Amino acid sequence: MLNVVLFEPEIPGNTGNIMRTCVATDTKLHLIKPLGFSLDEKYIKRSGVNYIDKCDYTVYENIEEFFEKNKGTYYFLTRYGHKPHTSFDYSNQDKNIYFIFGKESTGIPPTILKPYIDKCLRLPMTKNVRALNLSNTVAIVIYEALRQQNYPNLLFDEPHKSKNFIEES
Repeated sequence: MLNVVLFEPEIPGNTGNIMRTCVATDTKLHLIKPLGFSLDEKYIKRSGVNYIDKCDYTVYENIEEFFEKNKGTYYFLTRYGHKPHTSFDYSNQDKNIYFIFGKESTGIPPTILKPYIDKCLRLPMTKNVRALNLSNTVAIVIYEALRQQNYPNLLFDEPHKSKNFIEES
């Protein structure tokens, strides 16, 4: 199972977008406090559209509680990573895989990263940008893992239209 973990997220719009991505990809979301917003905020609802009620998510008091309750393989997305997200094998659908993303302003503290340095990832980019938007990064990483798994249980066609909708129009 694929999991997205947000360590102390600060921007409600990012979290709303990530919730929508999690619903679209059948990915579980884990939120680690403190959150920089309330989950009831209109910004979450606006960016998550009307999908938030379908999002499978859990909120944790701290990172220690998250680690205690969730076992599997952890990957940390950080500007300090030296390996691209494509350098790992995520194809085993029977494994619990956790992609852990830090807060927008400061990322994940080095004290958390240090024991997992071999699982620290970075999206390749030019020297002109330090990091991409959090919700964009989540989508890129989740879809790479899903590509390696051949998109299990995801639809390749829009469910409410015939396969030849454009040709028939």
